[in-house]
Amino acid sequence: MSTFRIMIIDDSEMAREGIRMILEDDPAFEVVAEGSSGEEALMLSEIWMPDLILMDIQMPGMGGLEATKRLKEKYPYVKVVMVTVSDDIAHLFDALKKGAQGYLLKNLKPEAWHEYLRAIAVDEAPMTRELAFRILKELSPMGTQDDHSSPLTTREREILGLVAKGLSNKEISSHLDISEHTVKNHLKNILQKLHLENRVQLARYAYEQGWMGRR
Repeated sequence: MSTFRIMIIDDSEMAREGIRMILEDDPAFEVVAEGSSGEEALMLSEIWMPDLILMDIQMPGMGGLEATKRLKEKYPYVKVVMVTVSDDIAHLFDALKKGAQGYLLKNLKPEAWHEYLRAIAVDEAPMTRELAFRILKELSPMGTQDDHSSPLTTREREILGLVAKGLSNKEISSHLDISEHTVKNHLKNILQKLHLENRVQLARYAYEQGWMGRR
């Protein structure tokens, strides 16, 4: 994997230092810039054009959610991962609506950061099982969609259900006895058909359609 250029945005200098130390332990990551507000995120992005931004949610002035929305409008390519101490599902959904690709809790172990961000880098990041379980608890299905009206095939719905449970591409390929390459292609098709951007949005869609638990 080539070096992944990262920008850290957090109003706490101590938090930025801690995140930087975590990332410096992995040669796949290079911290190119740091900022303390949403306004700085916009300004620094134009200068550094990072691959990924680790964004705090609550900051003085422009918060992380609004900054994410503006960044994605201006730089659709950039990946944004919200970094917070809060596991509030409302924050997660707000972040996804604004275009964020992921959500990390600050109390996770460094190795979990490395694994998750490396997966984000190649567009394969699953949700953690803890987060998948939390979403399942918080979301009540909005009514089951008739399978015949769904744009997805039976195999695509099967894969979608496994994504919603937090399985990685490798785990899905093993579970279904198909190659990882096949899983990736299925996921590309699913995202395209549903006009969604990432795996967490896919998981939410699966819950809302009442597809969890189907076989």
